[in-house]
Amino acid sequence: MRLLGNIIWLLFGGLATGIGWWVAGLLAAITIIGIPFAIAAFRIGTFSFWPFGREIVDRPEGEAGKILILLGNIIWILLGGIWLALAHLFFALLLAITIIGIPFAVQHLKLAHLSLTPYGKMIVVR
Repeated sequence: MRLLGNIIWLLFGGLATGIGWWVAGLLAAITIIGIPFAIAAFRIGTFSFWPFGREIVDRPEGEAGKILILLGNIIWILLGGIWLALAHLFFALLLAITIIGIPFAVQHLKLAHLSLTPYGKMIVVR
């Protein structure tokens, strides 16, 4: 069932948003300072291509790590996270119109949330 869901997902926005994430990763990788952002973008882009069977969970961090995560997320939102989140929201609204598209809309909403705050999260296989 996961395989079928992932194949249909690619047709209903997964391919477009995954490519968007990878383009954002390539743009971030141009500079040395952007490499941590590129790594996050490639990780989430891979998740965006094949999301069913995996989930997003919070990463355990210490107090000092929380401050760095907050700073990284703020910079991320300003540099492009907002545009990636809007793309996922667009696909979610488009897919939520039909009953069949609702599970895919839910995945896009999860990715929209992750688009705004990628640091402090990990993707695990269920």
